[in-house]
Amino acid sequence: MGWWHIRQAAGAMHRGGVIAYPTEAVWGLGCDPFNETAVYRLLAIKRRPVQKGLILVASSVQQVKPLLDNLAAEDRERVMASWPGPVTWILPDPDNLIPYWIKGDHTSVAVRVSDHYQVKSLCEAFGSMIVSTSANYSDKEAARDKLKVNIHFRDKVEMIVPGELGSLSRPTKIYRLDSDKPVRS
Repeated sequence: MGWWHIRQAAGAMHRGGVIAYPTEAVWGLGCDPFNETAVYRLLAIKRRPVQKGLILVASSVQQVKPLLDNLAAEDRERVMASWPGPVTWILPDPDNLIPYWIKGDHTSVAVRVSDHYQVKSLCEAFGSMIVSTSANYSDKEAARDKLKVNIHFRDKVEMIVPGELGSLSRPTKIYRLDSDKPVRS
């Protein structure tokens, strides 16, 4: 995987496109989270209702810092201790920094600062967080190989970013601040 592919994928997202890319455990679909048209297109491709919400992924804590500013110090420390890494946190968004089409029917947003090389590179090249949802139709299992991504999404996305999945066998754990037990494990 070269920088050319990463730059092409970032450019596609800047133009409102949807991409497929490898993540820590499964192939993902991504786009610019602040481009409403792109997000609704991604949701249509995936056949996922907007009400469920989507995960955002970032390359650095700096990219999600505004969401951390309202947290209590101990919550912020807990979150930061797990990043970068394969841990997704459901964070409050009292200032409505994140649009409805990302949060769905929730007042919070699911966010991860990844340590996966390609995810980090995509977010860095894009200059911001991106959407990270599994590459599958809502009622199907997430794609763990590029062949499935090609079969189901090749003609629905602007680009399939070449690369390798991380070492996780399951999608990242998701935690809430008010519990030590994961929402998704």
